[in-house]
Amino acid sequence: MSAFSFKKLVIFGVGLIGGSLARGLRERGAGAVGGQGAQGEVIGVGRRAHSVARALELGVVDAAATFDDEAALAKALDGADLVLIAAPVAQTQMLLERIAPHLQPQTIITDAGSTKSDVIAAARAALGARIGQFVPGHPIAGRESSGVEAALPDLYVGRNVVLCPLPENAAADVERIAQMWRATGAVIGQMSAEQHDRVFASVSHLPHVLSFALVDQILATPDAELKFSFAAGGFRDFTRIAASSPEMWRDVCLANRTALLAELDAYTEVLVKLRAAIDAGDGGALETVFARSRAAREAWQERGGKRASAPAETSQQASQAGPDK
Repeated sequence: MSAFSFKKLVIFGVGLIGGSLARGLRERGAGAVGGQGAQGEVIGVGRRAHSVARALELGVVDAAATFDDEAALAKALDGADLVLIAAPVAQTQMLLERIAPHLQPQTIITDAGSTKSDVIAAARAALGARIGQFVPGHPIAGRESSGVEAALPDLYVGRNVVLCPLPENAAADVERIAQMWRATGAVIGQMSAEQHDRVFASVSHLPHVLSFALVDQILATPDAELKFSFAAGGFRDFTRIAASSPEMWRDVCLANRTALLAELDAYTEVLVKLRAAIDAGDGGALETVFARSRAAREAWQERGGKRASAPAETSQQASQAGPDK
């Protein structure tokens, strides 16, 4: 049984990420404060009534509300000790502005966004002096499948969750959010928002852009259907994350544009060098790059990369959004 307990958890965006948190806490034994085997209450809030109704039907949440129902929203947030925002990062400020009038002193808010600098700026704008109640976070987990139907109780087992604490956060609040994620089986790390955005621009956001780009490049050719008909394992593996939510990844790219542009420029430089080697017939130069890359990937995998890798980043998801981050 998990030592973590909660009274009421409100999840904005009960899709893959939010739904998996709810299922993970419930099915891994997180209970209600003071309860003997009791369960904490989970409330789902979504943009569309049918989405949260489906989460309710599946037993992922105990009650549901929609963003535009002020009375239901106030009731959902009344007495809440934890709130998770699991929606596209571009919606963060709007959601926090909706939450702010009903935010109670004991409530700790966290998020699952794939970018952090923009989310923190949005939180400061929406919450003002209550910014200390917001603990930025990012679960590094996902699947190609989307929506609450894809939620898994073990999605976070062995996966990393990054917290980016603010100077205004109480240490106890940061630890409370860490405990919540640990209760799902996750491993907790911390870094600054700036470092987070640089790191994930490199290892998550850039790979998604490249995956989308390859599919789009093939689509633009006159024999695209023929190419797709002969695509096999290499194409499948490289483009797997192109099944991710377009809405989510649009927001991620724009939110983290500075760091992502730097990574795109650096990647372009490598492509230029490889193109020159291919054009010159320089097999030695190609083999050097390929061998160095293979060795680095094998070393990463031996350190646990296969276990820790997320099918698609991260983790900030819309109510229907799929793979992470």
